Formats: sequence, C-alpha cells, structure tokens
Amino acid sequence: MATYDRDVLPDTVKPTNYAIDLFDVELGGAFSYKGFVKIDLKITKGTNEVVLNAIDLKIHDAMVQVEHTKTQETFKASEIKHDEKTQRVHLVFPGQLPVSNGSLSINFTGTINNSMVGFYRSKYKPVAPPVASVPKDGDSHVMFSTQFESSDARRAFPCFDEPNLKATFEVTIEIPQDQVALSNMPEKVTKDAKKAGFKVVTFEKTPIMSTYLLAWAFGDFEYVEDFTRRKYNGKSLPVRVYTTKGLKEQGKFALENAHQIVDYFSEVFRIDYPLPKVDLLAVHEFSHGAMENWGLITYRTTAVLYDEAASDERYKNRVAYVVAHELAHQWFGNLVTMDWWSELWLNEGFATWVGWLAIDHLFPHWNVWGQFITGGYETAFQLDSLRGSHPIEVPVKDALEIDQIFDHISYFKGSSVIRMLSAHLGEETFLLGVSNYLKTHKYGNATTTDLWAALSDASKQNVNELMDNWIRKIGFPVVTVAEEPGQITVRQSRFLSTGDVEPQEDQTLWWIPLGLHLGEEGSKGPAEVLTIKENTIRGIDDTFYKLNAGQTGFYRTNYPAARLAKLGAMKDKLTVEDKIGLIGDAAALALAGEGTTTGLLAFIEGFSTESSYLVWSQITSSLANVRSIFADDAKVAAGLKKFTLKLVTPAVEKIGWEFHPHDDFLTGQLRALLINTAGTAGHEGVISEAQRRFKSYTTGADKQAIHPNLRLAIFRTVIAHGDRAEYDAVKNEYLHTTSVDGKEICLASLGRVQSPTLLDDFLDFAFSPAVSPQDLHTCGAALARNPSTRLGQWEYLKAHWDAVHAKLGHPPTVLDRFLKFSLNQFASFELEQDIATFFADKDTRAYDRGLAVIADSVRANARYRARDAGVVEEWLAAHGYL
Repeated sequence: MATYDRDVLPDTVKPTNYAIDLFDVELGGAFSYKGFVKIDLKITKGTNEVVLNAIDLKIHDAMVQVEHTKTQETFKASEIKHDEKTQRVHLVFPGQLPVSNGSLSINFTGTINNSMVGFYRSKYKPVAPPVASVPKDGDSHVMFSTQFESSDARRAFPCFDEPNLKATFEVTIEIPQDQVALSNMPEKVTKDAKKAGFKVVTFEKTPIMSTYLLAWAFGDFEYVEDFTRRKYNGKSLPVRVYTTKGLKEQGKFALENAHQIVDYFSEVFRIDYPLPKVDLLAVHEFSHGAMENWGLITYRTTAVLYDEAASDERYKNRVAYVVAHELAHQWFGNLVTMDWWSELWLNEGFATWVGWLAIDHLFPHWNVWGQFITGGYETAFQLDSLRGSHPIEVPVKDALEIDQIFDHISYFKGSSVIRMLSAHLGEETFLLGVSNYLKTHKYGNATTTDLWAALSDASKQNVNELMDNWIRKIGFPVVTVAEEPGQITVRQSRFLSTGDVEPQEDQTLWWIPLGLHLGEEGSKGPAEVLTIKENTIRGIDDTFYKLNAGQTGFYRTNYPAARLAKLGAMKDKLTVEDKIGLIGDAAALALAGEGTTTGLLAFIEGFSTESSYLVWSQITSSLANVRSIFADDAKVAAGLKKFTLKLVTPAVEKIGWEFHPHDDFLTGQLRALLINTAGTAGHEGVISEAQRRFKSYTTGADKQAIHPNLRLAIFRTVIAHGDRAEYDAVKNEYLHTTSVDGKEICLASLGRVQSPTLLDDFLDFAFSPAVSPQDLHTCGAALARNPSTRLGQWEYLKAHWDAVHAKLGHPPTVLDRFLKFSLNQFASFELEQDIATFFADKDTRAYDRGLAVIADSVRANARYRARDAGVVEEWLAAHGYL
C-alpha cells in the first residue's frame, strides 16, 4: 500500500522524547486524572500548526519552545481544535514555528475508563484483603493498567500515535503510598508526594519505541521472581510475574517458562534481550489475550495464571504459549516494528510461529506442531476459504480499520506460511535470516520486503519470488491429484468453502512445496514444487504416496476417493500431523462440494482405535461441524449422533475416568475430549457417571469428585441432559469459583441449555454486570454451537441490540469477536439474509469485515446442507445408523 493511501499525521514535526507526568488521580467517582506531557520535537518544516492524536482527553493549553538562531522562542497555542472523527487535535499557533529542535508542552485531563482501552480500570474480587487505598467500582475493587495497541495511547495522553513515529519515554505517576506502580522500565526514583498518603514514582527512560508499546499500571500488586540463567551485560535479568494480592503463586508456571524463553530467544535471534527487566502482569479485564508492551507485558488472567491443583491442564498449554508469543514480540515487533499497520502480520504471524517453536523447545512431549495444525493452521484455512477473507498484508487507511485485521489471517495464516518457508529453507537458515533482519533494523521500522531480503541473503534463494503471492494475494490453493499408472498429475486452483470459484478469482499461481513422501515407509521423495497451474510427476509407486508430508504446506490436497480410502487403510504409516491433515482436508472438501461427506464419514469411521489426542481433536472438530450443519434435518442429525456415539464408544470406555500419575499431558486432554464428546452424543454410561460426580461435587459430599480437567466435560453433559437444577448449580459455580479458569468453563457449559426458558435466563445473565464483556464471546460461541439455542440467541440479540451494543461496542474488537462467534454456525440462506437486513441500517464500519465473514460462512453452510443432506441420509441408512 502506497504511503499516500494512508491517513497519517502531517510530517512537519517528529517526536524524539516524551516526559509524561500523571497526577491527581481520582480513586473513585469519575476516575479522572490530570496530566502534563513535554514532547521533544524536531520541527522539519515551517508551520503554524501542530497536529497530533488525542481522543477522550481535555487539552487545557499547549506551548512550543524552540531554540532558533541561538535564542529561545515560546509559542502558545491560540486555538485548540479537536476532530473526534480522525481522533486528532490541531494546535494552532499565532506565528510560524521555525525549522528547529523544540519541545511541545501540554496540560490535559483524562478519565480512567472501564472499556479495556487506553488508561483503564479493571474490576476484580480480591482473594486476599486489599490495602486500604484500593478503590471500589460498585461491588468490586479495581486495578489500573493500559492497553495502547493499536491506536489507544491517544486516549491516555496527547501523542503522535503512529508506529513509525518512534521516540523515548519517561513516565512519572502519582499513586497511593501502599500501592505498586509499574512501567516499561525499572523505577528511577520514588519520593513522597505533596498530597498526604501518596508517592510519586518516576521510571527510567525507555529505548526508542512506538507509542503503542508504552505501558504503566498500578494497584495492590505482589510478585514472584526468578532470574535468567544467561548473563546480560554481566548480570542475570530479573523476571517477575505480578498479580493482585493473593494470586502470585499462580504465576509460578508462567515465571518458570518466561526466564527460559528470554534466554532461548536471545540465543536463536543472536541478540540479547535489550531491557534491564521483564515483568508480566495479570490484568483482570482484558480485551485480547495479552499485550507485548516492552518490558511490561500484560495478560488476561487465564493466559498467565495457572493453579497446579485446580486448573484444567489445557490452560497450562495456553499459558506457556501466550507467554512465549508475547516474549517473541520483545524482539519481533518491539525492537523492530512494522512500518505501518498494513504489515501487522510481520509482528503477529512471526510471534505466533516462533512462540510455538519455543514451546516445542521447552515441552517436546506436547507435540506442539500437531497442536498447531489442529488449531492455528486449520483455523486459518477456515477464514481464508471465505470470499470475504483478505490478504495477509492488507491495506489499512486509518485507526478505524486497524483492529479488524487482528484476526486469524494475520496471526494464523501468517504463521502458517512462515512455517512453510522455514521448512523449505531449513530452520537454522531461516533463523539466521531473521537475526540479520533484526540486527539491520533494530530500534527502527521495517517492511515485509526487508524481511524477505534478509532471508534471501541467508538462504541464497529469491524469497520474495516464493512468497509474494502468499502475502499479497487473497486465499490459498487446493492441489487436486489425478492418478495414472506410475505417475500423478497435480493441479492448483483457489479453494473456496462455497465451492463456487469464478475464473477471475482463480488467477493466482502459488509457489507450492509438494512435500512428496513415497513408499510404504514414507520415504522422502524429490523436493518437488508446483509453480505452474498443472504438472505431472513420474516414478510414483502406487503402493503409497502422500503430498504435504508433515502438513508444512499451506494448502488443501484433494486425492481421488480410492486413494483417500487407501491412505485410511494404511493409517499406521502416517504421522499424527498427516492424519490430522487428511481429516481436515476431507472435511473442508466435503463442505465445498469438491469431496463428499460420505467419503469423509467412511474415512473417519476407521479411526475408532486411534490413540492420539490431536487426531481425535481433529476428528471431533470436523464431525461436530458436520453435525452442526445438518442439525435441523432431524433424521440426518439422529444418524450422525449415532455415528458419533459408535465411533467414540470404544475409545472412551478404554481410557476411563480416572487420572493416573503416569498420564502425560496429551493423555489427560484425550480423556476430557472423549468424555465430552460421548456425553454430548448420548452415551448413557458417560451421562450417568457425569451426573453422579456432579451431584457429589455440587452437594459438597465430595469436592474431589470432579477432576479439574473434567469440569467442562461434566458440566456440559449434565446441562445438556438436565434442567433448571443443573443449570442453577453451574451458574452458582460461576458466581463463586476461585479457580482462574472457572468462569470460562462455566460459561461454555451453560451454553448447552436446551429449553427456551433457560436460554433467556442465560442471556439475561450474560448481559448483566455479572459477566465481563471480555468473556461474552465464550457465551456466544457455546450457544451458537448448540442447535437448540443458536436461533434463540439471534432473536435475543435483535430484540436487545441497544443493550448488546452498549456492553460490547467499545472497543469494537469485542463486538466483532462476539458476532463472529455467535452467528457463524447457521446453515440457512434465509438467516443469511435476515442478518444482512438487520445490520443494513447500522453503522458497521468497525466490524464490517466480521459481518462479511459471517455471511460467507452461513452461505457455505447452507449450500453444503442443501447439496448433501440427501446423500448423507442414504449413506447413514445403508450403514445402519438410521
């Protein structure tokens, strides 16, 4: 995207340093504060106006001082004009500011909001008595922190809020004596404030960085601490996890990982971590998962806290990964920053891939890349198979457009193509290129082209030529295989889940590493790539071959039906990653009409003896999607339920309910998955045992009756097969749980209600103050996946739209996420139209991409249902499921 297509600030001044002073913080009431900022400037062009970013701030006065011709001149702003639409303030001066170095001083006031953006407050229920000065907001206590990415530093202080307008920052904040203040850098000095009971904390100057990476926080904090094992300038670095009082022990797992990951990244990037400390802070209300503020990384509680005794183990996996992802940003994003938001993927795609790389290093027994395939890789496919997708590198004009590209394309497609490129170049060569890129551009900004140049130099290959279409073109290919004796023909074409690719949409020729494995032992074939529309590969042994071995290539593979069946019969020759890929491809091709649902069902029917959690995860996910789409066809739905039950019964009865000391992480996850699936499918033994354990747990007869890993499976099962009593018990658990993951688990379970009365009750509860906006997408997703409630939820949203928008509309990312999770499961052309009609007269600029994704998803589901319902019913009847 050309620079002139961006709506950016004028280039007349450039900031070099900010000295920010925050004081007179109102702890309660309106939660207002006063601020003073002095911005050192380079005035590069003569001007009588300085334009910078500010929104939700009151600017009282502004003054520029300059050194010009050895004399100091002072200019006071004669006019201060706010433009809310562009989130800018125009400071007009009575005379021309000369080209020179100077400073801009601004007095302002702001509000510590409750919208999870800018400088904001988070409500929480203390688990230990808080210090006296901690204020309350309603019935809850509050902590204070910031969230400035992408464009919300401007809500906290006036600034030049664009990623390539880097500067250094000095932060001073006045807080109560008994609370703790944090920022990107260590404390420089603390002194008593003039106000009794307060202190003034000043922090060291930061390195040069973007405004969105600045952070501060204060509250009733405590911490656990460890140190890096490597030395940095002769010293080990302190690494801390901060929490509100009473929670610090739950930060130990994140801490254990964090110090090792800092050392690991320092080694693989060949650049030492550049700051003098690493702080991780648990924030009770958080719009995203975490934020990579340089030196002060903030997290929602479920992404950084883990209780060894009470947490579901799947959160251990999440904590380890999110900690690694954010630490990766300390180099890739913070030390070197994308030039503009159109290249957000440089930050997020890389941090996603290298975050998993670090977890693979720390936990090799977790089969991290199998997890990546069932998670990020498949998720990227789902979004990018829609007509309403977008290229990885997407034009962004202004702040209103930015937040919508923090999506699965930037994160998961970005990381998937990086994984593909790394596999092709070799991991060591790839990381060498990355290191050279970081060294060349440190403390500056860079572009995709800069990264390709560094990788090309390291690998001696033209990386831009390989990757350009992957980054700048929408979509991805399906490679269709045709067989002849001793050879195969492979043909690439764009894949759409709607199955209706138009010729003009199928113009891209991707560079596709075919990853061909040959022979029964899966021996590696020649390093074939497909760069033209169609090619023939000779010397193929018909006994066994597979494309995209290890699923490192970002494309679907469409085999002849007989070959898919043959691969299914040779499952023992396939890796876990290959099994996952074959199942995911078969399900996607069935949805698009390029394969068949009957072929998918026949293929996965043979997996009843599978032992891998990750393979089962893909099976159950693909099967759940098929069941969801045909849920309104009673006969087909009944047959698919019986199919699911027969498939999982041997596995669930083999694995049992009891956890054993020798169980590894993946075995525990498999047990939970199978019990959950069997309970949903109506396994009477599972339902009965779930109800028994639930009763013992909720009556207090045995609080150990439900293993932490089985809460979701048991709660969902008893809600789905129960009524008001079970619903009330889980809702009560939500209100009183002390487990950091307990609320998420309860909300996901309550979404399995079956009656309209309980649905209305749950939705009223979800939109009450009892449920934080950050968690509402969990409710929406659960209700959408439940055929008994998805339509009722939509009717409720329409009827209560003003209240829904009021709770979720700010920041817009929260509403966008909620709508995508809540409305994407329908399989009806009528409902697609109903959704479009409802939003037609509303201002949807902040979530129009999300609505396009919903429309495409519903349309694809509806086409699939109309096309395959009859043949699926016939197959189910012929195979004894009806």
